Amino acid sequence: MRERRKACCFTGHRPEKLPWGTDEGDPRCVQLKDAIQDAVEAAYEEGYRHFICGMARGCDFYFAEVVLALRAERTDITLEAAIPCPTQSRAWPEEDRRRWQALVDRCDYETMVQGQYTPDCMHRRNRYMVDHSGLIIAVYDGAEGGTRRTLEYAMRKKVPFLDIRPEGLE
Repeated sequence: MRERRKACCFTGHRPEKLPWGTDEGDPRCVQLKDAIQDAVEAAYEEGYRHFICGMARGCDFYFAEVVLALRAERTDITLEAAIPCPTQSRAWPEEDRRRWQALVDRCDYETMVQGQYTPDCMHRRNRYMVDHSGLIIAVYDGAEGGTRRTLEYAMRKKVPFLDIRPEGLE
């Protein structure tokens, strides 16, 4: 079993909640990816070696890609895909489904939180990640939603988090 205190998970927004949407060439998106990279590298320097990603579109993809790039340089890093249910990517555009599958294929571990979709499976996935982490990296703009509920749960569990604010990017 991987040690919780050496594990770091991620929570963040889908493209629909980001000011630039799906335009990853937007300078603010590029800055966000740089900020996520800085946060992951800082977590690594503090001893975190296992990273957990919920594999959602948007910021989760950015996080997984940053961790995989860092793993290419530092072979003691592992990445876990915490998948809420087998149909997570089914309704997504084809390009996003291919990207998701390519990321899952490169993960060291794959945890299927439950065997079928239910209205609360994303929430259960988020609790799983918090319960197995000693640190959370979050891209959060203050809005209501899954990221907020994940951070509220983390606060109740006393799991610290690093908050990256997307609206502060120029």
